[in-house]
Amino acid sequence: MDSDWLLGLGLVLTSCVTALLGVLIIHFLPARSKQSLGDAAFGRAEEAVFLFDGEILVDSSPSARALFASHPTRTPVWTQLMTYLSTRFADVSSALLRLPQEGVVSLVSDPIHGDSIVMIAELRGGLTRITLSDPGADNKPQVHDPLTYRAQTDELAMLRGLLAKIPVLIWRQSKSGEVFWANPSYMAAVHALTGVPREISWPLPSLFETVAGSHVGAGQRQKVQYADGNIGWFDLLAFPDGEGRFCFGLPADTTVAAETALRDFMQTLTKTFAQLQVGLAIFDNSRKLQLFNPALLDLTELPIDFLASRPSLMAVLDAMRDRNMIPEPKDYRNWRKQLLDMERAASTGLYEETWILPSGQTYHVIGRPHPNGGLALIIEDISTEMMRTRRYKADLELGQSVLDELGHAIAVFSAEGQLVMTNTAYTALWGHDPSEILAEAPVFSLCTYWREHSAASPLWPQIETFVTNHGDRVRWSAEIRMPDGRLVDCRMTPLPAGGTMIAFHLAPASVPTLTFDQAALPAIPLIA
Repeated sequence: MDSDWLLGLGLVLTSCVTALLGVLIIHFLPARSKQSLGDAAFGRAEEAVFLFDGEILVDSSPSARALFASHPTRTPVWTQLMTYLSTRFADVSSALLRLPQEGVVSLVSDPIHGDSIVMIAELRGGLTRITLSDPGADNKPQVHDPLTYRAQTDELAMLRGLLAKIPVLIWRQSKSGEVFWANPSYMAAVHALTGVPREISWPLPSLFETVAGSHVGAGQRQKVQYADGNIGWFDLLAFPDGEGRFCFGLPADTTVAAETALRDFMQTLTKTFAQLQVGLAIFDNSRKLQLFNPALLDLTELPIDFLASRPSLMAVLDAMRDRNMIPEPKDYRNWRKQLLDMERAASTGLYEETWILPSGQTYHVIGRPHPNGGLALIIEDISTEMMRTRRYKADLELGQSVLDELGHAIAVFSAEGQLVMTNTAYTALWGHDPSEILAEAPVFSLCTYWREHSAASPLWPQIETFVTNHGDRVRWSAEIRMPDGRLVDCRMTPLPAGGTMIAFHLAPASVPTLTFDQAALPAIPLIA
């Protein structure tokens, strides 16, 4: 009896345990199956797995999605992944090209970039499966400080945002010149180059020639012809980055525009200097010749090869002296001292002198200070002007001599009523010589003087009006009387260019009537 009861109790307990095990198996079997499927598709959780259909992302593991989750641009994942891989695997492009023939490709990154990374690419049912893993992750303790991780993430986001907004083209290229990474400004320039708003595929297009990045440091300036016809200029810089290069394209549009404007201005200035009849020589602060125009060659008779060698100021003056193109000094030592004084005076803007050459030519030489301590020497041939001045003075002296020989008093006025000249007869008649103060002898002042030194007459206002009248005028005359009773005939004659000549003629004196007493006359003997 007792044995039957124990047997029944054992059967009951066995049934309960069996039922409990069945429930547990049914509960855990789907989760494990799901985990097994996930492991089959994506592998371990620390691996980053990408599934592509061509270049289109089909699916990815959480680690793979986190790899580019904070990227600031909307660049396709394939391009982002190729950029990421190209910095670590030098031959990733050629390896992926072999994938259709080999089926599976494995690469290990260069330790120079940090810890090694293993990439496995394989074809599965027409899809490309790329797996990235860290072979040393299993041996490393997984220590994650939330605050440190957040600080690193914030700094990374800030740096990426800064890189996205910087107005400089930045890109990385391989040793062969293939661009495998670029910032958004570079991408925008590529879009502007093509003029078609489309996604950029791998490999990234190159904006500049391959040789542009072959030099280290500051190198070249190149232009980009955009689709809208505009041209962008960039100063290219390149620095070594492992086996590749880190390249920068600094915008140089403003610099090019300024240089173009300066070049055009210099060309205009050069053409202007070339057409000047005045010799121009510009010396720098060390008194070396920097600029000269063709007129200087004619005026100094110096050979062009000598001036092109940038001689000093003293060498130029010595060469001019050898060709008798400066005044011949009596004492060479004093002459050299005068040249030094000329240099000092010209540097302060005080030098101006007339050179009379042994050949008879006359030069007007001016020295003026130039910016940055330079000196500008200006030489002008004024021989013709000096000859005209001498001839004009000779003509004036001749005309004055002719007037002085006349017996009538003459006063000549300009169109403005200013006294131009008088003669000696005028000085004798009126008792003063206004030719010594011509600038202060207008017709109004002289008429006042004449009025005060003659009898009252309405003639003087008429003379003032006649001299200053610019209309049609005719010759006329009138008489005045001097204080001593002499009668003077005044003749007003219009001259060319509005001038006026006034001639004062003394009237002949009245001859008194003589009476003779014939009885008082002596007898005139008659000659038989």
